[in-house]
Amino acid sequence: MPKVPVYNVKGEQVGEIELKDSVFGVPVNVAVMHQAVVNYLANQRQGTHSTKTRGEVRGGGRKPWRQKGTGRARQGSIRAPQWIKGGVVFGPKPRDYSYKLPKKVKRLALKSALSSKVRDNEIIVLDEFKLEQPKTKKVAELLKNFNAKSALIVVPQGEKNVELSARNLPNAKALYANLLNTYDVLKYEKFIITKDAVAIVEEVFA
Repeated sequence: MPKVPVYNVKGEQVGEIELKDSVFGVPVNVAVMHQAVVNYLANQRQGTHSTKTRGEVRGGGRKPWRQKGTGRARQGSIRAPQWIKGGVVFGPKPRDYSYKLPKKVKRLALKSALSSKVRDNEIIVLDEFKLEQPKTKKVAELLKNFNAKSALIVVPQGEKNVELSARNLPNAKALYANLLNTYDVLKYEKFIITKDAVAIVEEVFA
């Protein structure tokens, strides 16, 4: 079992914690993590893009000139694709980009991402991190204390003030332990998690 230090919010070590091998010590599978990240980004796409075909563009009902005898190329409509203001050929239409990954693949990807953070010493376990009211400054101080350029802060469900406090910082995000995903784990430099959240992650994903 990998052992990592436990810190307080000031960055001082206050103990150690053993992390479960089944979650934080699996072999890192880069290919599976890539699949999970592509899937996450695809599922975020709105797919509301749209262009008009020649049948949807206004106008162009009349043949612009007669078929023969003008010396010009034959044309059937001024809204054909080769005309300015004409329809678009094979343009994007509203569609759903989302798709499902097998549960085992998603789980393996997340475990690989968590294990890579332990392997690269990018995981920081806090004894606790609670805020009585939303305070962005507190989250900024936390990042500064651990010299983190960016960080994902994982807390137990219900820590709404922590989530709200991190929202204004472009280089930080707070996430509940049960909503953990591969993309967010890999996106941020440091992975900051409270002891209570570690227990939830190990229980859910072991």
